[in-house]
Amino acid sequence: MDKLDGQIERVVFRNEENGFCVLRVKVRGHKDLVTVTGTVPTVNPGEWLAADGEWLTDPRHGRQFKAGAMRMSKPDTLEGIEKYLASDLVKGIGKEYASRLVKTFGRDVFDVIENSSGKLLKVEGIGKLRKDRIKQAWDEQKSVRQIMSFLFSHGISTTRAFRIHKLYGDKAIELVQRDPYCLARDVRGIGFLIADQIAMKLGIAKDSDLRARAGLEYMLGELTASGHCAYIRNDLLSRTAELLEIDLEIIERALAHAVDGKRLILRTDEQGRELVYLPKLFYAELELAKKLQVLQHGKHPCPAIDFDKALAWVQQKTGIALAPAQQGALKTAVASKVMVITGGPGVGKTTLVNSVLMVLKAKKMRVALCAPTGRAAKRMAETTGMEAKTIHRLLQYNPGTGGFVHHAENPLECDVLIVDESSMIDVVLASQLFDAVPLHAAVVVVGDADQLPSVGPGRVLQDIIRSGTVPVGHLNEVFRQAATSRIITNAHRINQGQMPDFPDEGETSDCYFVEADDPDKALALVGKMIRQSIPKKFHFNPMDEIQILTPMQKGELGARNLNVTLQQLLNPRGDEVERFGITYRTGDKVMQTENDYDKDVYNGDIGRILSIDSEASELVVDFDGRKVVYDFRELDELVLSYAITIHKSQGSEYPCVLIPLHTQHYVLLQRSLIYTAITRAKKLVIVLGTKKALNLAVTRAESRERTTTLAERLKEFA
Repeated sequence: MDKLDGQIERVVFRNEENGFCVLRVKVRGHKDLVTVTGTVPTVNPGEWLAADGEWLTDPRHGRQFKAGAMRMSKPDTLEGIEKYLASDLVKGIGKEYASRLVKTFGRDVFDVIENSSGKLLKVEGIGKLRKDRIKQAWDEQKSVRQIMSFLFSHGISTTRAFRIHKLYGDKAIELVQRDPYCLARDVRGIGFLIADQIAMKLGIAKDSDLRARAGLEYMLGELTASGHCAYIRNDLLSRTAELLEIDLEIIERALAHAVDGKRLILRTDEQGRELVYLPKLFYAELELAKKLQVLQHGKHPCPAIDFDKALAWVQQKTGIALAPAQQGALKTAVASKVMVITGGPGVGKTTLVNSVLMVLKAKKMRVALCAPTGRAAKRMAETTGMEAKTIHRLLQYNPGTGGFVHHAENPLECDVLIVDESSMIDVVLASQLFDAVPLHAAVVVVGDADQLPSVGPGRVLQDIIRSGTVPVGHLNEVFRQAATSRIITNAHRINQGQMPDFPDEGETSDCYFVEADDPDKALALVGKMIRQSIPKKFHFNPMDEIQILTPMQKGELGARNLNVTLQQLLNPRGDEVERFGITYRTGDKVMQTENDYDKDVYNGDIGRILSIDSEASELVVDFDGRKVVYDFRELDELVLSYAITIHKSQGSEYPCVLIPLHTQHYVLLQRSLIYTAITRAKKLVIVLGTKKALNLAVTRAESRERTTTLAERLKEFA
């Protein structure tokens, strides 16, 4: 094999997942820079490269060196050292300070940063704060590079090294060697299968107890991620045995060990089924049921009122005559400590909530309003004229304890709590929210029980209603003004299992169907409609007012592919950075995909990229006027959001919604999905795809039931 060594001038390309890179290298004896290709865990300009490989002539790019093995070392020339320090390797240095550092310390600069960082204060412009930042970044990158090399040597992509370091610090390699499955449990983006690969390479046996225990918890975790709060014991065991390809008795042993160690909980339900729970979900259901029943007892905080007088006053003040169901629900709301208001679009939930608020405010009640997402809270504030917060902001995250400021010992300061869009709330968040409600307070839970259940585990709203232990105001009469909207009438048709009614050609409406059989043609049509047809005919802004909602992530008409297509059409130019297989560009619409309490941004929040700073390796996103900074290594928290899944759209409303619906979405097509998608639109809905797919969605009532036991717990404590 040929050998080559030289200084890396430029990293032309690097795939973060597999380490493949294209480098431009200054090699002695070569007048021009040499192109070198190969794979390596980390690489930075200025480093010294030693490579073994062969010379090839690429038909497009000419002569280059294809490396079979590449070794990097710190540069020893002043020029190389400066280049190395100026790369995004060490945050806080950049070109200007790299030059000053090299001028001051020459070849000793690495030693100074590592062992005598106090000397950095001699450099003009470096104060204590910058000195500390440089030292911290240097130590961190050293540790991250060690983790990267370790992962890479076990055939694993290195993109998650930063997260692993953030979580485990300098003990990362030691912890992973002892139990590689900790990665699957603790690090987002590293699933069981990747951890299992590392375990195999480290010599852990296929039928080992360690693997069986990790596999069992992983399988239950996957099932809870799809909405279950528990799973039937025998089904869980057989699914785990199938995944791991090991004997059932080993899995049974693993379950017994997990139950003994209180890592899992085993209980028999009222139907005689043996259910296995993750402790967090078991206790969330239990505590939520207890608190709801405790809250129901006692006197309503609102002083006694003459209801008929109050009703007449509300109707006179608003100029709206309440329907019988609304009147009944209003009476319950000012008398019951806990109640549910439920119904579809156009049935007057907002009018009823405003009527309840008028009565409570007239009686000087302190009312708190909340909803699960930023958008839902914003809409609640607009419709009520009062402050409404997201549940997370209402409870106030405390970074010191890793929990919320408000809980049973430090409850919320309110007499009545009104919770909107409650179909979206999972069992853990519901438990945390109700834990913080003061015992004297009343709670009004508002939501549409026919929408998709929460993304997280449980189906809290449906279970509370189903338990029959809490008063429920069912609103089902569609008001006259709402009945003129095809969006609303079609939502109710879908809910009853009927096909929606679309306008004839030439007729104007707020709900259309566009036939597109072929997925490729449908994709081209989506692009054309977003860029031209909809803005031209209906005057909606493509970036701010049109949202694509699709059933799934994958496929030609899935969110990932639609986002790449629409980014090119709507935002083709700007500063950009590529990470985790996504190109992020200034001006892009992006969505947060996990709760980040430190940043105070939550799963489903949508914002716009304001700026990308390659020198600082940072990107800034504007979330409704709040500027949030992301390190490039944290960008796996963000996805493009020109198109989002219908699940992620819960609790939001958009002026115009475009729904690609095709038989390639077969697995996910169900009534609550298409119902949720259509009810996200305020002014216009366009369903684009095949009637067959639409018919499938409408006729399939909830096809995937969730295993939950909240309803029976509520009955237990009633």
